[in-house]
Amino acid sequence: MSTVIAFIIIFGALVFFHELGHLVFAKRAGILCREFAIGFGPKVFAFTKDDTVYTIRLLPIGGYVRMAGEDPEMVEIKPGYRVGLIFDHEEQVNKIVLNNKEKYPDLRIIEVEYADIEHDLIIKGYEEGDDESLKTFKISRTAKLVENGAETLIAPYDRQFASKTLGQRTMAIFAGPMMNFVLAFVVFVIIALIQGIPTNEPTLGKLTPDGAALAAGLKEGDVIHSVDGAEISSWADVVEIIQQNPERELEFLLDRNGQEMTIDVTPKKQELEDGRTIGIIGVYSPMEKSPLKAIAFGATELVTWTKEIFVAVGKLITGQFSIDALSGPVGIYVSTDTVAQSGILYLMKWAGVLSINLGIMNLLPIPALDGGRLMFFAVEALRGKPLDRQKEGIIHFIGFALLMLLMLVVTWNDIQRFFL
Repeated sequence: MSTVIAFIIIFGALVFFHELGHLVFAKRAGILCREFAIGFGPKVFAFTKDDTVYTIRLLPIGGYVRMAGEDPEMVEIKPGYRVGLIFDHEEQVNKIVLNNKEKYPDLRIIEVEYADIEHDLIIKGYEEGDDESLKTFKISRTAKLVENGAETLIAPYDRQFASKTLGQRTMAIFAGPMMNFVLAFVVFVIIALIQGIPTNEPTLGKLTPDGAALAAGLKEGDVIHSVDGAEISSWADVVEIIQQNPERELEFLLDRNGQEMTIDVTPKKQELEDGRTIGIIGVYSPMEKSPLKAIAFGATELVTWTKEIFVAVGKLITGQFSIDALSGPVGIYVSTDTVAQSGILYLMKWAGVLSINLGIMNLLPIPALDGGRLMFFAVEALRGKPLDRQKEGIIHFIGFALLMLLMLVVTWNDIQRFFL
Protein backbone atom coordinates (compact mmCIF):
# COMPACT_ATOMS: atom_id res chain seq x y z
CA MET A 1 0.00 0.00 0.00
CA SER A 2 2.89 2.39 0.77
CA THR A 3 4.14 1.99 -2.81
CA VAL A 4 0.70 2.84 -4.18
CA ILE A 5 0.63 6.00 -2.07
CA ALA A 6 4.19 6.92 -3.08
CA PHE A 7 3.36 6.39 -6.76
CA ILE A 8 0.19 8.51 -6.56
CA ILE A 9 1.98 11.32 -4.71
CA ILE A 10 4.98 11.36 -7.06
CA PHE A 11 3.03 11.05 -10.30
CA GLY A 12 0.39 13.49 -9.08
CA ALA A 13 3.04 16.05 -8.08
CA LEU A 14 4.79 15.82 -11.46
CA VAL A 15 1.54 16.34 -13.36
CA PHE A 16 0.30 19.03 -10.96
CA PHE A 17 3.38 21.23 -11.26
CA HIS A 18 3.56 20.70 -15.02
CA GLU A 19 -0.02 21.83 -15.51
CA LEU A 20 0.41 24.59 -12.92
CA GLY A 21 3.08 26.10 -15.15
CA HIS A 22 0.63 26.21 -18.06
CA LEU A 23 -2.10 27.66 -15.84
CA VAL A 24 -0.04 30.43 -14.23
CA PHE A 25 1.47 31.77 -17.44
CA ALA A 26 -1.78 31.44 -19.38
CA LYS A 27 -3.61 33.47 -16.73
CA ARG A 28 -0.76 36.02 -16.70
CA ALA A 29 -1.32 36.45 -20.43
CA GLY A 30 -5.03 37.05 -19.83
CA ILE A 31 -6.18 33.73 -21.27
CA LEU A 32 -9.38 32.27 -19.87
CA CYS A 33 -8.53 28.83 -18.46
CA ARG A 34 -11.73 26.84 -18.36
CA GLU A 35 -10.39 23.77 -16.55
CA PHE A 36 -7.31 22.63 -14.64
CA ALA A 37 -7.46 18.83 -14.58
CA ILE A 38 -5.35 16.15 -12.96
CA GLY A 39 -6.10 12.86 -14.71
CA PHE A 40 -8.53 11.96 -17.48
CA GLY A 41 -11.98 10.42 -17.61
CA PRO A 42 -14.92 11.01 -15.26
CA LYS A 43 -14.68 13.68 -12.56
CA VAL A 44 -13.95 12.50 -9.04
CA PHE A 45 -13.71 15.93 -7.42
CA ALA A 46 -14.25 19.48 -8.68
CA PHE A 47 -14.53 23.07 -7.50
CA THR A 48 -14.57 26.43 -9.26
CA LYS A 49 -12.44 29.48 -8.53
CA ASP A 50 -11.80 32.60 -10.63
CA ASP A 51 -13.54 31.27 -13.76
CA THR A 52 -11.55 28.00 -13.69
CA VAL A 53 -12.91 24.58 -12.76
CA TYR A 54 -10.31 22.55 -10.85
CA THR A 55 -10.92 18.82 -11.25
CA ILE A 56 -9.42 15.49 -10.25
CA ARG A 57 -10.38 12.79 -12.73
CA LEU A 58 -10.54 9.03 -12.44
CA LEU A 59 -7.61 7.90 -14.62
CA PRO A 60 -4.27 9.16 -13.17
CA ILE A 61 -2.37 9.17 -16.46
CA GLY A 62 -1.74 12.86 -17.00
CA GLY A 63 -3.59 16.14 -16.90
CA TYR A 64 -4.40 19.26 -18.88
CA VAL A 65 -5.31 22.93 -18.79
CA ARG A 66 -8.20 23.71 -21.12
CA MET A 67 -7.67 27.23 -22.44
CA ALA A 68 -10.35 29.22 -24.21
CA GLY A 69 -9.91 29.18 -27.96
CA GLU A 70 -7.95 25.93 -28.19
CA ASP A 71 -11.11 24.01 -29.09
CA PRO A 72 -14.17 25.21 -31.01
CA GLU A 73 -15.11 27.92 -28.60
CA MET A 74 -18.87 28.06 -28.31
CA VAL A 75 -22.22 26.98 -29.69
CA GLU A 76 -22.89 29.21 -32.66
CA ILE A 77 -26.05 31.25 -32.17
CA LYS A 78 -27.52 31.42 -35.66
CA PRO A 79 -30.26 33.68 -37.04
CA GLY A 80 -33.69 32.21 -36.37
CA TYR A 81 -32.76 30.72 -32.99
CA ARG A 82 -35.13 31.49 -30.15
CA VAL A 83 -33.16 32.17 -26.99
CA GLY A 84 -33.88 33.56 -23.56
CA LEU A 85 -31.98 36.51 -22.13
CA ILE A 86 -31.30 37.33 -18.47
CA PHE A 87 -29.93 40.78 -17.67
CA ASP A 88 -27.66 42.13 -14.92
CA HIS A 89 -28.16 45.39 -13.02
CA GLU A 90 -26.45 47.31 -15.87
CA GLU A 91 -28.99 45.94 -18.35
CA GLN A 92 -26.37 43.86 -20.10
CA VAL A 93 -27.09 40.28 -21.06
CA ASN A 94 -25.80 38.12 -18.24
CA LYS A 95 -27.10 34.75 -19.43
CA ILE A 96 -28.18 33.38 -22.79
CA VAL A 97 -30.49 30.39 -22.28
CA LEU A 98 -30.52 28.09 -25.28
CA ASN A 99 -33.08 25.48 -24.20
CA ASN A 100 -35.32 24.43 -21.31
CA LYS A 101 -36.41 28.04 -21.16
CA GLU A 102 -39.53 27.18 -19.17
CA LYS A 103 -37.32 26.75 -16.09
CA TYR A 104 -36.48 30.47 -16.13
CA PRO A 105 -39.68 32.52 -15.59
CA ASP A 106 -38.00 35.94 -15.94
CA LEU A 107 -36.55 35.40 -19.40
CA ARG A 108 -36.95 37.82 -22.25
CA ILE A 109 -37.40 35.62 -25.30
CA ILE A 110 -36.02 36.85 -28.63
CA GLU A 111 -35.73 35.47 -32.14
CA VAL A 112 -32.09 35.99 -33.08
CA GLU A 113 -31.23 38.07 -36.12
CA TYR A 114 -27.49 38.40 -35.39
CA ALA A 115 -25.20 37.42 -32.55
CA ASP A 116 -21.48 37.92 -31.87
CA ILE A 117 -20.24 36.65 -28.49
CA GLU A 118 -16.54 36.94 -29.28
CA HIS A 119 -15.82 40.36 -30.83
CA ASP A 120 -18.70 42.85 -30.78
CA LEU A 121 -20.44 41.21 -27.80
CA ILE A 122 -23.94 42.02 -29.03
CA ILE A 123 -27.05 40.08 -29.88
CA LYS A 124 -29.81 41.43 -32.11
CA GLY A 125 -33.30 40.09 -32.40
CA TYR A 126 -37.04 40.53 -32.16
CA GLU A 127 -38.64 40.20 -28.76
CA GLU A 128 -41.53 37.83 -28.34
CA GLY A 129 -44.73 39.72 -29.13
CA ASP A 130 -42.91 42.44 -31.10
CA ASP A 131 -42.04 41.28 -34.61
CA GLU A 132 -41.32 44.75 -35.98
CA SER A 133 -38.73 46.32 -33.67
CA LEU A 134 -35.22 44.90 -34.11
CA LYS A 135 -33.44 45.39 -30.81
CA THR A 136 -29.76 45.27 -29.97
CA PHE A 137 -28.60 43.98 -26.60
CA LYS A 138 -25.10 44.38 -25.17
CA ILE A 139 -23.59 41.16 -23.84
CA SER A 140 -21.56 41.27 -20.62
CA ARG A 141 -17.95 40.08 -20.85
CA THR A 142 -18.79 37.62 -18.06
CA ALA A 143 -22.01 36.36 -19.60
CA LYS A 144 -22.79 32.65 -19.62
CA LEU A 145 -24.39 30.34 -22.14
CA VAL A 146 -26.91 28.01 -20.52
CA GLU A 147 -27.58 24.70 -22.26
CA ASN A 148 -29.30 21.75 -20.62
CA GLY A 149 -28.89 23.51 -17.28
CA ALA A 150 -25.09 23.74 -17.60
CA GLU A 151 -23.54 27.21 -17.61
CA THR A 152 -20.47 28.03 -19.71
CA LEU A 153 -18.65 31.34 -19.46
CA ILE A 154 -18.26 33.08 -22.79
CA ALA A 155 -14.73 33.96 -23.92
CA PRO A 156 -14.34 37.32 -25.66
CA TYR A 157 -11.66 37.02 -28.32
CA ASP A 158 -9.09 38.94 -26.26
CA ARG A 159 -9.34 36.17 -23.61
CA GLN A 160 -8.73 33.39 -26.12
CA PHE A 161 -5.41 31.64 -26.68
CA ALA A 162 -5.17 32.62 -30.36
CA SER A 163 -5.49 36.34 -29.61
CA LYS A 164 -2.24 36.49 -27.65
CA THR A 165 1.18 37.37 -28.99
CA LEU A 166 3.50 34.61 -30.16
CA GLY A 167 5.68 35.19 -27.11
CA GLN A 168 2.76 34.89 -24.69
CA ARG A 169 1.50 31.69 -26.34
CA THR A 170 5.00 30.22 -26.40
CA MET A 171 5.52 30.93 -22.72
CA ALA A 172 2.13 29.48 -21.76
CA ILE A 173 3.09 26.20 -23.44
CA PHE A 174 6.78 26.13 -22.47
CA ALA A 175 5.94 26.84 -18.81
CA GLY A 176 4.72 23.25 -18.28
CA PRO A 177 8.05 21.51 -18.98
CA MET A 178 9.87 24.43 -17.36
CA MET A 179 8.05 23.77 -14.08
CA ASN A 180 9.20 20.14 -14.19
CA PHE A 181 12.82 21.32 -14.26
CA VAL A 182 12.11 23.80 -11.46
CA LEU A 183 10.49 21.05 -9.37
CA ALA A 184 13.48 18.74 -9.90
CA PHE A 185 15.87 21.53 -8.85
CA VAL A 186 13.87 22.21 -5.68
CA VAL A 187 13.75 18.49 -4.82
CA PHE A 188 17.53 18.14 -5.23
CA VAL A 189 18.12 21.22 -3.04
CA ILE A 190 15.85 19.81 -0.31
CA ILE A 191 17.73 16.49 -0.42
CA ALA A 192 21.03 18.36 -0.02
CA LEU A 193 19.65 20.34 2.92
CA ILE A 194 18.47 17.17 4.65
CA GLN A 195 21.40 14.81 4.11
CA GLY A 196 24.18 17.26 3.34
CA ILE A 197 26.53 17.48 0.38
CA PRO A 198 29.42 15.06 -0.28
CA THR A 199 32.81 16.65 0.33
CA ASN A 200 36.26 15.58 -0.80
CA GLU A 201 37.77 15.68 2.68
CA PRO A 202 39.61 12.45 3.73
CA THR A 203 37.15 11.96 6.59
CA LEU A 204 34.91 8.95 7.08
CA GLY A 205 31.18 9.48 6.76
CA LYS A 206 28.48 7.06 7.93
CA LEU A 207 29.40 3.38 8.17
CA THR A 208 27.16 0.55 6.98
CA PRO A 209 26.21 -2.06 9.63
CA ASP A 210 27.64 -4.98 7.66
CA GLY A 211 30.74 -3.28 6.23
CA ALA A 212 34.40 -4.12 6.74
CA ALA A 213 35.07 -0.64 8.14
CA LEU A 214 32.76 -1.07 11.13
CA ALA A 215 33.99 -4.62 11.77
CA ALA A 216 37.61 -3.40 11.83
CA GLY A 217 36.89 -0.61 14.30
CA LEU A 218 36.77 2.50 12.09
CA LYS A 219 34.34 5.24 13.15
CA GLU A 220 32.49 8.09 11.54
CA GLY A 221 34.62 11.23 11.70
CA ASP A 222 37.99 9.47 11.53
CA VAL A 223 40.45 11.55 9.48
CA ILE A 224 42.60 9.37 7.22
CA HIS A 225 46.29 10.36 6.88
CA SER A 226 47.56 7.38 4.89
CA VAL A 227 46.52 3.94 3.63
CA ASP A 228 49.24 1.29 3.35
CA GLY A 229 51.86 4.02 3.48
CA ALA A 230 50.34 6.07 0.67
CA GLU A 231 49.64 9.65 1.77
CA ILE A 232 45.98 10.68 1.59
CA SER A 233 44.86 14.22 0.73
CA SER A 234 41.28 13.71 -0.40
CA TRP A 235 38.30 11.36 -0.20
CA ALA A 236 38.93 10.37 -3.81
CA ASP A 237 42.35 9.04 -2.75
CA VAL A 238 40.72 6.85 -0.10
CA VAL A 239 38.17 5.45 -2.55
CA GLU A 240 40.79 4.75 -5.22
CA ILE A 241 43.08 2.72 -2.94
CA ILE A 242 40.20 0.72 -1.43
CA GLN A 243 38.70 -0.11 -4.83
CA GLN A 244 42.08 -1.28 -6.17
CA ASN A 245 42.66 -3.71 -3.29
CA PRO A 246 39.75 -6.12 -2.82
CA GLU A 247 40.35 -8.77 -0.14
CA ARG A 248 43.79 -7.36 0.70
CA GLU A 249 44.54 -6.10 4.22
CA LEU A 250 45.24 -2.37 4.28
CA GLU A 251 46.78 -0.33 7.08
CA PHE A 252 44.88 2.88 7.84
CA LEU A 253 46.78 5.63 9.65
CA LEU A 254 44.17 8.00 11.04
CA ASP A 255 43.36 10.73 13.53
CA ARG A 256 40.47 10.23 15.95
CA ASN A 257 39.65 13.18 18.19
CA GLY A 258 43.27 14.33 18.11
CA GLN A 259 44.69 10.85 18.78
CA GLU A 260 46.67 9.13 16.04
CA MET A 261 46.14 5.39 15.58
CA THR A 262 46.54 2.55 13.10
CA ILE A 263 43.76 0.11 12.10
CA ASP A 264 43.94 -2.75 9.59
CA VAL A 265 40.97 -3.14 7.25
CA THR A 266 40.34 -5.77 4.56
CA PRO A 267 38.03 -4.50 1.78
CA LYS A 268 35.32 -6.90 0.65
CA LYS A 269 35.11 -7.88 -3.00
CA GLN A 270 32.27 -6.52 -5.13
CA GLU A 271 31.53 -7.40 -8.76
CA LEU A 272 30.22 -4.62 -11.00
CA GLU A 273 27.83 -5.02 -13.92
CA ASP A 274 30.63 -4.44 -16.41
CA GLY A 275 32.55 -7.45 -14.99
CA ARG A 276 35.12 -5.49 -13.00
CA THR A 277 35.91 -6.35 -9.38
CA ILE A 278 36.51 -3.63 -6.79
CA GLY A 279 37.02 -3.40 -3.06
CA ILE A 280 34.54 -1.80 -0.65
CA ILE A 281 34.63 -1.27 3.11
CA GLY A 282 31.08 0.00 3.71
CA VAL A 283 31.58 3.68 4.39
CA TYR A 284 30.01 6.79 2.86
CA SER A 285 31.77 9.99 1.92
CA PRO A 286 31.73 12.83 4.47
CA MET A 287 28.81 15.25 4.21
CA GLU A 288 28.38 18.92 5.04
CA LYS A 289 25.26 21.07 5.27
CA SER A 290 25.25 24.50 3.66
CA PRO A 291 22.28 26.34 2.10
CA LEU A 292 24.43 27.96 -0.58
CA LYS A 293 26.17 24.70 -1.47
CA ALA A 294 22.78 22.96 -1.46
CA ILE A 295 21.60 25.35 -4.19
CA ALA A 296 24.77 24.69 -6.19
CA PHE A 297 24.29 20.95 -5.66
CA GLY A 298 20.69 21.18 -6.91
CA ALA A 299 21.81 22.98 -10.06
CA THR A 300 24.62 20.47 -10.67
CA GLU A 301 22.29 17.50 -10.25
CA LEU A 302 19.75 19.11 -12.57
CA VAL A 303 22.35 19.62 -15.31
CA THR A 304 23.86 16.15 -14.82
CA TRP A 305 20.57 14.27 -15.03
CA THR A 306 19.34 16.42 -17.92
CA LYS A 307 22.43 15.44 -19.91
CA GLU A 308 21.99 11.77 -18.98
CA ILE A 309 18.37 11.71 -20.13
CA PHE A 310 19.14 13.57 -23.36
CA VAL A 311 21.83 11.00 -24.13
CA ALA A 312 19.35 8.17 -23.43
CA VAL A 313 16.71 9.79 -25.67
CA GLY A 314 19.31 10.18 -28.40
CA LYS A 315 20.22 6.49 -28.19
CA LEU A 316 16.55 5.56 -28.29
CA ILE A 317 15.99 7.64 -31.44
CA THR A 318 19.06 6.17 -33.16
CA GLY A 319 18.00 2.63 -32.28
CA GLN A 320 20.73 1.93 -29.72
CA PHE A 321 18.06 1.15 -27.11
CA SER A 322 15.20 -1.31 -27.49
CA ILE A 323 11.62 -0.75 -26.41
CA ASP A 324 12.56 -2.32 -23.06
CA ALA A 325 14.30 0.97 -22.29
CA LEU A 326 10.88 2.68 -22.24
CA SER A 327 8.57 2.49 -19.26
CA GLY A 328 4.93 3.34 -18.95
CA PRO A 329 2.90 3.73 -15.75
CA VAL A 330 3.39 0.03 -14.89
CA GLY A 331 7.16 0.21 -15.27
CA ILE A 332 7.35 3.43 -13.28
CA TYR A 333 5.25 1.85 -10.53
CA VAL A 334 7.59 -1.17 -10.31
CA SER A 335 10.65 1.09 -10.22
CA THR A 336 9.01 3.26 -7.56
CA ASP A 337 8.43 0.15 -5.46
CA THR A 338 12.12 -0.76 -5.71
CA VAL A 339 13.33 2.76 -4.90
CA ALA A 340 10.87 3.17 -2.01
CA GLN A 341 12.54 0.29 -0.18
CA SER A 342 15.78 2.31 -0.01
CA GLY A 343 14.26 5.22 1.90
CA ILE A 344 12.55 8.57 1.50
CA LEU A 345 15.63 10.42 0.19
CA TYR A 346 16.09 7.92 -2.62
CA LEU A 347 12.39 8.25 -3.41
CA MET A 348 12.75 12.04 -3.55
CA LYS A 349 15.71 11.75 -5.91
CA TRP A 350 13.70 9.35 -8.08
CA ALA A 351 10.90 11.93 -8.20
CA GLY A 352 13.39 14.60 -9.28
CA VAL A 353 14.75 12.42 -12.08
CA LEU A 354 11.22 11.55 -13.24
CA SER A 355 10.34 15.24 -13.28
CA ILE A 356 13.31 16.02 -15.54
CA ASN A 357 12.35 13.10 -17.75
CA LEU A 358 8.77 14.38 -18.05
CA GLY A 359 10.01 17.86 -18.90
CA ILE A 360 12.38 16.60 -21.61
CA MET A 361 9.86 14.20 -23.15
CA ASN A 362 7.28 16.99 -23.36
CA LEU A 363 9.76 19.20 -25.18
CA LEU A 364 10.34 16.69 -27.97
CA PRO A 365 8.95 18.07 -31.27
CA ILE A 366 6.18 15.50 -31.43
CA PRO A 367 2.61 16.57 -32.35
CA ALA A 368 0.23 16.62 -29.37
CA LEU A 369 3.12 17.24 -26.95
CA ASP A 370 4.21 20.70 -25.78
CA GLY A 371 7.29 20.41 -27.97
CA GLY A 372 5.11 19.79 -31.00
CA ARG A 373 3.14 22.94 -30.33
CA LEU A 374 6.34 24.92 -29.81
CA MET A 375 7.53 23.59 -33.16
CA PHE A 376 4.44 25.05 -34.82
CA PHE A 377 5.12 28.38 -33.08
CA ALA A 378 8.66 28.32 -34.51
CA VAL A 379 7.22 27.77 -37.99
CA GLU A 380 4.81 30.65 -37.38
CA ALA A 381 7.70 32.90 -36.38
CA LEU A 382 9.53 32.04 -39.63
CA ARG A 383 6.44 32.40 -41.85
CA GLY A 384 5.15 35.51 -40.14
CA LYS A 385 1.71 33.95 -39.79
CA PRO A 386 0.26 30.83 -38.14
CA LEU A 387 -0.51 27.61 -39.96
CA ASP A 388 -4.10 26.74 -40.73
CA ARG A 389 -5.64 25.80 -37.37
CA GLN A 390 -7.70 22.96 -38.83
CA LYS A 391 -4.63 21.35 -40.42
CA GLU A 392 -2.61 21.82 -37.23
CA GLY A 393 -5.44 20.25 -35.24
CA ILE A 394 -5.46 17.19 -37.50
CA ILE A 395 -1.70 16.77 -37.09
CA HIS A 396 -1.99 17.01 -33.29
CA PHE A 397 -4.86 14.50 -33.31
CA ILE A 398 -2.81 12.00 -35.31
CA GLY A 399 0.14 12.57 -33.00
CA PHE A 400 -2.03 12.00 -29.95
CA ALA A 401 -3.43 8.78 -31.42
CA LEU A 402 0.08 7.48 -32.13
CA LEU A 403 1.20 8.41 -28.61
CA MET A 404 -1.72 6.50 -27.12
CA LEU A 405 -0.80 3.51 -29.28
CA LEU A 406 2.81 3.72 -28.10
CA MET A 407 1.59 3.96 -24.50
CA LEU A 408 -0.46 0.79 -24.92
CA VAL A 409 2.51 -1.06 -26.46
CA VAL A 410 4.89 0.09 -23.71
CA THR A 411 2.39 -0.76 -20.97
CA TRP A 412 1.83 -4.26 -22.39
CA ASN A 413 5.59 -4.71 -22.66
CA ASP A 414 5.95 -3.67 -18.98
CA ILE A 415 3.28 -6.18 -17.94
CA GLN A 416 5.08 -8.96 -19.82
CA ARG A 417 8.45 -8.03 -18.33
CA PHE A 418 7.36 -7.73 -14.73
CA PHE A 419 4.32 -9.95 -14.28
CA LEU A 420 4.20 -12.64 -16.97
